[in-house]
Amino acid sequence: MGHGSKGARPTGLLHALGLVISGALLLLVLMLFALLVIVPKITGATPLTVLTSSMEPHLPPGTLIVVGPVNTDDLVIGDIATYQIHSGEPAVITHRITAISSSTDGTRSFQFQGDNNSLPDPDLVLSAQIQGRLWYSVPLIGYANNFVNGASRALIIPAVAVALLGYSAVMLVAGVRAGRRRPRGAHSHSVV
Repeated sequence: MGHGSKGARPTGLLHALGLVISGALLLLVLMLFALLVIVPKITGATPLTVLTSSMEPHLPPGTLIVVGPVNTDDLVIGDIATYQIHSGEPAVITHRITAISSSTDGTRSFQFQGDNNSLPDPDLVLSAQIQGRLWYSVPLIGYANNFVNGASRALIIPAVAVALLGYSAVMLVAGVRAGRRRPRGAHSHSVV
C-alpha cells in the first residue's frame, strides 16, 4: 500500500491564484506607469487630463491624453491639438481644428472647436500657441495622472515604486520556496 498524505492542502491553488492575480496587477501598474510617465518623458510628449465635457463622446472627462510635439505646418483640419489660451501662459485647451487660414506673410492661424460644443472657440489660435497634437488617449486614467503629477508626486512615485518592487520580490521568493518544498512523507519508494 502506498503512503497517503494527511489532507490535501487547498492553499496550493489559492497560492497559485494569488500569484497570477498579483502578477497581472503588477503588469497593469507597470503598463500604466509606462503610459503616464515613461513614454511621454522619452518622446517629449505631455500627459494631460480632460477636465470638461467639450470633447465628448471621444474624450470624456477623466481621459488621459498624451500630446506630442508637432510642427504646426503638419497640422490639418480634423486634428485634435492642444493650445495655450493666451500665448506664454500655462492654461491650455484641447479641441479639434475646424479651419486653417494663412496670412499673406505665411503665418498660419487655426480655428478650434470642441466636438460637444455648438460654437467654435472665440479666438483664432496662432502657431506659437500650439503645444502639440493628440498622440493617444486612455479613458479614466487622467484622474490618476492628476494625482501622480500633482503636488504629491515627489512622495507618491518613489513610495509606489518601492512598494511594488518589495511586494513582487516577496511574492517571487515565496513562489520559489513553495515550488522547492516537498510535502513530508513524500519520498519516492519503489515497490517490487
